Amino acid sequence: MRPRRSATGDKNIIGKNIVEIRKRKGMKQKDLLTKLQVSGTDISPTSLSQLEGQYRYARDYEVLAVAEALGVDKNDLFKDLTD
Repeated sequence: MRPRRSATGDKNIIGKNIVEIRKRKGMKQKDLLTKLQVSGTDISPTSLSQLEGQYRYARDYEVLAVAEALGVDKNDLFKDLTD
């Protein structure tokens, strides 16, 4: 995956945590996409990238599906993980 060239957006607050948790678990975007699609959440690679980059709003069902796919509580997506 290429590093992000531009600053993050301001459309959601969970994108940076999705990236952090995913990387901590050694997952690539492709792995997360596969888990989401297997669970019935149809999201394109572009949409996931925009979600992680905070360039688009997160839908409520996506928050739940991403948390499940990452194996974390949905509230973990909203926490400050920089501590």
